[in-house]
Amino acid sequence: MSATVQIRWIGPEDAPAFQALRLSGLREAPTAFGSSYAEEKDEPVDVVRQRLVQPEGQARERGILGAFIGEQLVGTMGIRRLTSVKQQHQLLIWGVYVSPLHRSGGIARAMLAEALAFARTVPGALLVKLSVNAGNRAALQLYQAAGFSVYGTEPAALCIDGTLHDEHLMQWWLHAAPVP
Repeated sequence: MSATVQIRWIGPEDAPAFQALRLSGLREAPTAFGSSYAEEKDEPVDVVRQRLVQPEGQARERGILGAFIGEQLVGTMGIRRLTSVKQQHQLLIWGVYVSPLHRSGGIARAMLAEALAFARTVPGALLVKLSVNAGNRAALQLYQAAGFSVYGTEPAALCIDGTLHDEHLMQWWLHAAPVP
């Protein structure tokens, strides 16, 4: 990875760049997202900006990491704690995307390392989960190399232009996995 890549939390001031990159990703890699370009293309940037605001006076439990080269946003990775009382021990990684011109340079790996470091700081967090298109070999290799394991496959998780796509469900334990 180039020394010019900076990984940091995206804030409200980054809303236009985040929205533009996300829309690009939804068009370029529709099988990587549960949402679609058609669903998000008309969303006002002010709505996106509001989603990026962190509650004041509270410990961070969610956010979107951005990979920047200079001022240009080239990658994103969201992470959030689940909110149900029975699921608060879990965090979810979502919305992972690196623009095609910047792939294979370690940007996704750097964002994932930052996300997992953040997960270790969340009180009571035990595991991180994600889902990934079963046909996305590069993403599967990235997550497996980081220690994620597949715990299930959701058949026909997405239907894109009439084609069904399976998704692997993956998890990463912050500590040794409990013995059932």
